[in-house]
Amino acid sequence: MPFIVGAFSAAGDNRPLEGCRRPRGGRVVPLQGASLWAVGHDGHEVRRSPADGGQAEIVTAGCCLATDQELREARDSAERGNWSHARRLPGSYVAIVRSHRTLRIVGDRAGTHTVYWCQDGTHVLWSTSALVLAAWAGSQPDLARLLAGMSLLGVDHLNEASYFQGVNRVPPGRALVLEPGRPPRTEATARQAALRFAEGASVLAQELTTAISRRAALGMPVSADMSGGVDSSSLASLAAARTPITAVTYKDRLLSEQDDVRYARRVAGRFETLTYVEVDGTSERVHHFDLLDQAALLPVTDIPSLSLGLLAIKRAQLAPAVAYGSRVHLTGRGGDNVLDSIPMTVLDQARGGRRRAALGSLASYARARRAPVHGVLRQAARTVRTPYPRALTALARELADNAPVSGRAYLGPADLLAWCRQLPAAGWLTTAGRRQVAEIVTERAVTATPQTLPGAEHERIALELMGAEHATYDDIARQCWGLPVHAPFLDGRVVDACLAVPGWQRWVPGDFKPLARAALTGTAVPDFLLQRRTKTPMTGSLHLGLRKNAPTLRAILAGSRLAYAGLVDPTPALAALDSAGRGELAPLGSLHCLLVTELWLATLSLDRDHWWETAPAPVRKGTS
Repeated sequence: MPFIVGAFSAAGDNRPLEGCRRPRGGRVVPLQGASLWAVGHDGHEVRRSPADGGQAEIVTAGCCLATDQELREARDSAERGNWSHARRLPGSYVAIVRSHRTLRIVGDRAGTHTVYWCQDGTHVLWSTSALVLAAWAGSQPDLARLLAGMSLLGVDHLNEASYFQGVNRVPPGRALVLEPGRPPRTEATARQAALRFAEGASVLAQELTTAISRRAALGMPVSADMSGGVDSSSLASLAAARTPITAVTYKDRLLSEQDDVRYARRVAGRFETLTYVEVDGTSERVHHFDLLDQAALLPVTDIPSLSLGLLAIKRAQLAPAVAYGSRVHLTGRGGDNVLDSIPMTVLDQARGGRRRAALGSLASYARARRAPVHGVLRQAARTVRTPYPRALTALARELADNAPVSGRAYLGPADLLAWCRQLPAAGWLTTAGRRQVAEIVTERAVTATPQTLPGAEHERIALELMGAEHATYDDIARQCWGLPVHAPFLDGRVVDACLAVPGWQRWVPGDFKPLARAALTGTAVPDFLLQRRTKTPMTGSLHLGLRKNAPTLRAILAGSRLAYAGLVDPTPALAALDSAGRGELAPLGSLHCLLVTELWLATLSLDRDHWWETAPAPVRKGTS
């Protein structure tokens, strides 16, 4: 699990941590005025632009694709007071910027590189791993926030907190600011100005081309997922136009009957530089939720990871890339978040005065989903006229009053237009669990503003959830198979280009990812792919995995740590698990979240000595 750790003394004297401790296996990264270590990163993943006699320097960790010249220009900008240039470089990374005696640490907008911090006496410790800081501070998991994460929709249950008590989170889009003699604070980073649709498409084409071409220029073997969908297949096409790649399509008995494999084969036929491999999960006998019977052997992640439920599938899918020796594996994750949007953004259009256009889009949405138009419009009107803090307060009251939770397995079209609501997992909480989640919602209601737009808020929450999930997937792939996984659609400049286009222009009823088509037409991406209008459902195989692995999954729920804490009643969750195994309608997303959360709690190691060690004493001159 790659991460960085830094320590900053408020006294400004760069004194060592208590007991001269450092993260276990940490490599020192030179940084004036602070201590900094990198753990688990490949050599090219930590880059520096030193001060060279000036008063500013920059360190990046992750996949910063800037040229050396661009990195120097960012450092020079910081010297002149414009530190934000450092977060606008190509790639996906965390940036540490020192300007004179001020230190700023900023992650990416998608949350794939999130910054956490805690205070220990005169030191402020920060890291891209909340787990490592929790082990230092002796913190425990924040069970209430874990519950909130699995049981609520439309609520930022973390904000400036983390899944560990006493460990703070820097929300994506903000920077941690450290200065001698002053308490830590965060400040907002500048956003890309709004763009018209055509302008956004042009910028996206440029940024996505840069994201792929510079990865190809790293000189390492490249591989890619190629599901046959627009997102992953577009990236594979752009890469194959620049370097030899191995592209992998995963299928099983159910997926083979869908359009994906046919599209993937057509794309593969366009490129002589592309070695195409199909992996058949049915032949490999892999299922969702395989390999979970020995918790001690599972990979460690900073937060609960849905990818654990696909561990055997991902092992089979990535095997050809591992055999190829790939060091850059491309995935289309994040494409749905940035190329497309959600119906909720039409409500932002209505709030902006374009009510007639919004009504037309909502009516088309309802008809396409075979939902009553009047019901959809009523919910839309209710959301538009309700300020966000009031909606959160009402949700907190529902939770505290034990209001019944809908028994439906899936949310309907009108449900997806509500500010916030309980998910099926909320029905599995005890009274004590619901009370604790209600407190988190009330806390969020205090910090929310009436000016918050529903579509923008839901898009932001969904993007950060995807960024965090991708980060755990990359951690798992590195630990289990030594394979770094890249999601170019989550690169900062790609995200900025897409989200600068209003969501209601990226989501058009009856169309499919028009921004991708506008940006990538005329590139190496085949036109027939950009004209695709179908999307394959992925739930069929999930039922099979739940049925095959029912004994293991029942044991996980029977030993629930959340139930032991008095926060969850496992009985209805077990009933839902049995229903899903029979192929009946069941809240699959809620089950998946609960299972991986329980596994995360079962595998968590917060022993300080597991993550931290005593630094070797410096060798004095004249001794041997």
